[in-house]
Amino acid sequence: MKFPTVKTAVVQAASIMFDAEATAQKACGLIAEAAVQQTNLILFPEAFIPGYPRGLSFGTVVGSRSPEGRETWQAYWAGAIDVPGPVTEQIGQAARQAKAYVTIGVIERDSQFSGGTLYCTLLYFGPDGRLLGKHRKLKPTAAERLIWGEGDGSTLTVIGSEYGKIGGLICWENYMPLARMALYGKGVQIYLAPTADARESWQATMRHIALEGRCFVLGCNQFVTKAMYPANLPGIEDLADQPEVLCHGGSVIVNPLGEIIAGPLWDEEGILYADLDMAEVARGKLDFDVTGHYARPDVFQLLVNDEPASPVSASSSTRKN
Repeated sequence: MKFPTVKTAVVQAASIMFDAEATAQKACGLIAEAAVQQTNLILFPEAFIPGYPRGLSFGTVVGSRSPEGRETWQAYWAGAIDVPGPVTEQIGQAARQAKAYVTIGVIERDSQFSGGTLYCTLLYFGPDGRLLGKHRKLKPTAAERLIWGEGDGSTLTVIGSEYGKIGGLICWENYMPLARMALYGKGVQIYLAPTADARESWQATMRHIALEGRCFVLGCNQFVTKAMYPANLPGIEDLADQPEVLCHGGSVIVNPLGEIIAGPLWDEEGILYADLDMAEVARGKLDFDVTGHYARPDVFQLLVNDEPASPVSASSSTRKN
């Protein structure tokens, strides 16, 4: 059996904050830049379109919300995107021109039910430009729960490709052992971890997942400063006491034995490149296979509900023919 080599690009870049169209245009330029290196797979950070609203309170404390905070929310909601929609068509066209798989974090506006809820979502595009799938963050962390809804098991997505199986989780979902196990059970070989976590300790998490899953891990973050926020953004005063550098980055690529092969990249925008020899995944399974010979299904089993959770369902007796 011949194993492919996959040229990957991890893009550490900042959003054009709260501006989906401008950020999508920037993303397309970065996709084209990576394509010059004949890249097969390109990963962007969590919430890249239209940005991760680090440092903003949205006027909320326990028990009350301010009118000014609702204006901040309105601006963030307006910058979110519909999936599918014009922005996904634009990113898909860029992926097609690059002839590469592109995965990118977006803030998705619910267009199926209320239209009011936003989701932190990872989108998967094929080299033909098609939107192949998406993953909605299962559990937003801390104050993220104020602005993002929770995804369900129907978007625990793993994409089959000619290079191997591609899937991932967003930021602190990667601390959820059962969520990781669900992806291992789907055979993920190239594990994507877009994040907003720039702590040094995050590097240990990326290496642990690579060792645990015997997979390549692509960790992707942004480099962000206060100056990148719109000066007229409602609620911008929340950033007054924040440091100038809001996110230091730390993007990294790790092989299936937990060895760093690119990065980490700190305190600047840039693109990490690495050639992934997929034979390393097979070699890593010699002594550890978390869903194979190292599993104990007679003792432990994971039940995953992969059905979409609809807030409104008509019973068969009330459906119209």
